[in-house]
Amino acid sequence: MTNRAMLAGLLTTVLLLTGCAGGGSGGGSGTSEQGNSGGDSCSLENPPLFEEGALTVATDRPAYPPWFKGDPEDYSGYEGDVAGEIGRRMDLPVTWVVEPFNRSYAPGAKDYDFDINQITITKEREQAVDFSDGYFDNAQGVLVMEDSPAAGAQSISDLKDVTIGAQVGTTGLDFINEEIKSAEQTKVYDTTNDAKSALESGQIDAFVTDLVTTVYLRDIEIEGSEVIGQYPATSNSGCSSRKATRSPAA
Repeated sequence: MTNRAMLAGLLTTVLLLTGCAGGGSGGGSGTSEQGNSGGDSCSLENPPLFEEGALTVATDRPAYPPWFKGDPEDYSGYEGDVAGEIGRRMDLPVTWVVEPFNRSYAPGAKDYDFDINQITITKEREQAVDFSDGYFDNAQGVLVMEDSPAAGAQSISDLKDVTIGAQVGTTGLDFINEEIKSAEQTKVYDTTNDAKSALESGQIDAFVTDLVTTVYLRDIEIEGSEVIGQYPATSNSGCSSRKATRSPAA
């Protein structure tokens, strides 16, 4: 697809440029260190990589369709295919590693070349990591069970008195805290899968996450669930690179 090909070219450029940028190193092979020292090691023919001879890409687990499909050794799906296309254009095999979502944009050294995981671009996150241009306009979705106290909600204010859950470190959790301002205790989970299980078991009345994920869970994984609303996010999703110790002005 033309848009995907353009995106792959863009992300390859971003990966190489951020790999050559100043700041702390991501660790890994000597190639990465050479990339920080300048010279020809930062060329397209000799890109700075975490591991020589491979493109190391991180994402969370479980990784849901339509973003990812198949096994981690050979991901397809929207984001899996983007990473695969970058690897093909660089003539490198892709090695997938697991990075919990809330650590993908945290400051510090990274053991991969970039992370692709529907990471919403925010000013706060840009203080710690470099992002590609956004590739998907993001929105928050609210997923409930059909018999939940939240099922009849018609507005944000109707959600204040129900128990809501979200994954730690996500813009879904920010949305609950800043927009819904729930009167009940907000439940925070390590993974999307944990929050999904909590919704199914009745531990929470509503689950807030990316709209596309809520639709997938409704249609494929959680029988008797429904998406009762969607709310625009303040930014969109992009890939973060492993250069995670630069200053904002770098």
